[in-house]
Amino acid sequence: MYRKGAQDAKRGKLFTKLIRELTTAARVGSPDPSANPRLKAAITAARGANMPKDTLERAIKRGAGGGDDANYEEVRYEGYGPGGVALIVEALTDNRNRTASEIRAAFSKGGGALGETNSVSFMFERVGDIGYGAKVASDEAMFEAALEAGASNVETAEEFHEIVTTVDDFAQVRDALEAKFGAAERAKLAWRPTTTVAVDDATAESLLKLIDTLEDNDDVQTVWGNYEVADAVLQKLAG
Repeated sequence: MYRKGAQDAKRGKLFTKLIRELTTAARVGSPDPSANPRLKAAITAARGANMPKDTLERAIKRGAGGGDDANYEEVRYEGYGPGGVALIVEALTDNRNRTASEIRAAFSKGGGALGETNSVSFMFERVGDIGYGAKVASDEAMFEAALEAGASNVETAEEFHEIVTTVDDFAQVRDALEAKFGAAERAKLAWRPTTTVAVDDATAESLLKLIDTLEDNDDVQTVWGNYEVADAVLQKLAG
C-alpha cells in the first residue's frame, strides 16, 4: 500500500507539471497542435505518461479560453551541484519570488550553489530531442529517415533511437518521422551538454538527491545536467 501510494503521488506530480505545460502552451499559442509545436510536444509527453484524454483536453481548453486564473511564466535557473556538475532548471511559475527561494534552498541544502543566468548554459547547446523505441524501426531505417528529414544526428541504443535536431529543424523532423513511424515517445527541446563531468559513487548519490529534490518541486518542469554516472553506480543507488 505504501508503494502504491508513493507511485500515485509521483504520478500526480507528473500530471501537475504536464497540465501546467499544456495550459501554458495553449495560452501562448494556438490550441491547434498542428499549428503549435510546443503544444504538440506537450500532448506527446502527456500521452506518453498515460494521461486520460479528458484531463488533457480540459487543460488545453482552460489555457485557450483563459479559464485558469494562474498566469504561469517560464523561468530558467542555473547553478552547480555536487562535484561541480552544471545544472539547468526549467520552471513554470506563478510566483517568481517563491520559486527562486525554493530553488536556491534546494541547491544550498543539496551541496550545490545557485548561479546567475547564463552561468552554466554556455556548457550546453539547445537542440531538438526526439525518441522512438528500438522496435519501431531498424537502425538503418531510422537513420536514413531522420537524416532525410533534416536531423543532425541519430544515436541508437539497445532499446531506443534518439534523434537530435537543431531548434529550427525540430518541428519538421518530428512531423516527418511521425508520418512515417507514428507518434514519438518523446519530442521536445532539450539542453544537451557539450562536455560532461564524471562523478564517483558518493558524489552521484548526493547529486541525484539534489536533482530529485528539484524535480519534486511543482514549479520545476525539467532538470538538465552535464554529469556522467556509470551504469553500475546507478544500479547500486537504485537498489
